[in-house]
Amino acid sequence: MRIALLAALVALAPLGANAATEGKKVSLKGELIDTWCYFSGVMGGPEAVVGSAHHTCAIWCAAGGIPVGMLGEDGDVYMILKLPEDDASAGGDSFVELTNDTIEAEGTVYERDGLKYLVVSEVKSNLGVANLNHEDFGIVPGFAIPKKDRKALKGE
Repeated sequence: MRIALLAALVALAPLGANAATEGKKVSLKGELIDTWCYFSGVMGGPEAVVGSAHHTCAIWCAAGGIPVGMLGEDGDVYMILKLPEDDASAGGDSFVELTNDTIEAEGTVYERDGLKYLVVSEVKSNLGVANLNHEDFGIVPGFAIPKKDRKALKGE
């Protein structure tokens, strides 16, 4: 019995592996985000780490190698593995240039272990930084300003 079960599992294993690597062609619209700040909460809630309020920080994170994701209109986050303008996967100037831009893209989504990955084949449109929320959240959250600088800003 155990041998038959083991043989069945071995026979089915390639199907599971193939299912994890098959992609689905999609058209998505969403904002390119800094995944570290979005998921960690280090700079505030999800609404504070998108748009113009988080743009400068997201550029620095992207330039420093933090993976860029897409917050889709569907509310899902897709880790971007590649953009068409970049020769290298998961890096390049295009990631820095598009951070916090809202784009419409075509590509392939791969899903594994509950995570969604996106390989962008074409950026159909770029609306720029369309989420203008800096007046609500400020450019730099107050807690991120060193204490000595906060005192100087207050005139202390």
